[in-house]
Amino acid sequence: MIAERLVAGLDIGSAKTTAIIGEVVGDLPRRPGIKVLGLGQARTTGLRRGVVSDIEETTQSIKKALGDAEQMAGAKVEACYVGITGEHVQAMTSKGIVAVSGEEISKADVDRANAVARAQAIPPDRELLHAIPQGYSVDKHVGVRDPVGMLGTRLETEMYLVSIGQSPASNLRKAVERAGYRVAEFVVKPLASSLAVLTDDERELGVAVIEMGAGTTDVAVFHEAKIRHLGTISLGGNNVTSDIVHGLGLTQVDAERIKERYGCAYEPLVDPTEVISLPGTAAQGDRQIPRELLAHIIHQRVDEIFDHVIREIELAGFSGRLSAGIVLTGGVAAHPGVGELAAEVFGTGVRVGVPSEQLTGLADAVEAPRYSTAVGLTLYAANRMALGTAASGIRRMPISAPNVDKLAQRVKTWLQDFF
Repeated sequence: MIAERLVAGLDIGSAKTTAIIGEVVGDLPRRPGIKVLGLGQARTTGLRRGVVSDIEETTQSIKKALGDAEQMAGAKVEACYVGITGEHVQAMTSKGIVAVSGEEISKADVDRANAVARAQAIPPDRELLHAIPQGYSVDKHVGVRDPVGMLGTRLETEMYLVSIGQSPASNLRKAVERAGYRVAEFVVKPLASSLAVLTDDERELGVAVIEMGAGTTDVAVFHEAKIRHLGTISLGGNNVTSDIVHGLGLTQVDAERIKERYGCAYEPLVDPTEVISLPGTAAQGDRQIPRELLAHIIHQRVDEIFDHVIREIELAGFSGRLSAGIVLTGGVAAHPGVGELAAEVFGTGVRVGVPSEQLTGLADAVEAPRYSTAVGLTLYAANRMALGTAASGIRRMPISAPNVDKLAQRVKTWLQDFF
């Protein structure tokens, strides 16, 4: 284990906080991977729909998750890449137009065009998080991916700008710092998850990543290898549990336990003759219900969530254009029947995304949908580190290879574009 190559990803969810510590390995700097060294989880009670509602509770969950991961890894990290989500996350497109300085378009021309696009005014209560090039046009000829070396007089770029609320970001940063760590960088959760579960072909053909968490469901639409739309739906696994609480008269703890043990999100998969026992109470005594009733409650709520997702995809203008279909991830995606219900609702190919590519070490410990964001954060950090552009608090990794400057520049361009 090389200390300078350590990275940490921190996924603070509404139900659980997950921390992963890994060592950057693989084909450097072209395609770095992660050797998983440590994994830690803690129950989260201080977050609501992606926003900190109790800093002290959030701090304690971060401290426990990262502490357990450090103990397993036998290493100490100073900073971590942190996932962020919530309705405060907003995205917009911005254009930058410049006159080409010479006969051929140079890297400097591209940088100037990108800078103009990034210069879009951001309200004082928000901060810019990601600026992702979508494509270029030369003399109004659109669809150019890399204009460097082309002849032209006018260069235009389209940039996808992702911003976050300053207050939610500050509170999340404060909780991480109180736990004894620094935020190397915030990364929007569905973008991080996409690094862990999507293939290059899926991004190119068109795909929607649906990250189903406890507090929110996040949607990211990719097409022609670019991120095209981000959306957050304020419904998730906690709403399913709440429906079970009210529908069956259970406590929150019992409802969660019943959901995990007997739950199914697709009614046709359940045997209508099967009966399950519910925890008794002093007033009601022991009870039994058809398992089909529990499935009905879950089915209805998850179906509603998918209806919202359909509207998000339609809003993005990609209805019927996602040739690679739907990739489900997040903790809720692992429940029985979620994939079958999604296939029926969306009428397209659906798969459950599990992080597995570019992972070694304790890879089998994180091969579940609920770890997609945390794994994606470490992969994002690995690419940053491989290029020597890791944010403050993560030590840089020296790279020695033939033609490294030229290769690093190509990878840097990819890093800018991989969302």
